[in-house]
Amino acid sequence: MLINWQAAPIEGLMRLIETQSKDTLVNWAVTYAGVHFLPIYAKQYPQDDRPQLALEYARKWLGNEVKLPEAKRYILGCHQAANEAVDNPAAQAAARAIGQAASSIHSAKHSLGLALYGSLAIAYDQLGMDKSWAEHEAFALNECEKILAALQGVAIENEPNPVKVKWFC
Repeated sequence: MLINWQAAPIEGLMRLIETQSKDTLVNWAVTYAGVHFLPIYAKQYPQDDRPQLALEYARKWLGNEVKLPEAKRYILGCHQAANEAVDNPAAQAAARAIGQAASSIHSAKHSLGLALYGSLAIAYDQLGMDKSWAEHEAFALNECEKILAALQGVAIENEPNPVKVKWFC
């Protein structure tokens, strides 16, 4: 997990997340994870649909098609997939990012996990595992800029129902 909380794109994400509604955040996180992180996981584990199901059930929750407990069962399956992907750091980080994106249905602060895990999934996938941590971190922070830009692209200005987030409890 990327842990540089003081990095500009991470701080920018945190501040912007605080201004948005849960629906906006869930939609953004689930969409971004499906486009950018699901392919990384699926490339290594094409028969495992648990991350895809987590995203589908988060969308179903967003559309009031299922209740939270039903969606959470599929999200927990995604977290289990991440736990099992120990031999592939890119796929593991992608599954963790997907699980966090889907988990934003019950707490908005999970949407930050999209960047913290997902940016590293892309770094590991693109750079491989032979690079130093500093190289992976620099690449991941660049990806965080893209994730921030994606949220900025869907953010509602003067959102009347922003989430309440306690980042460091």
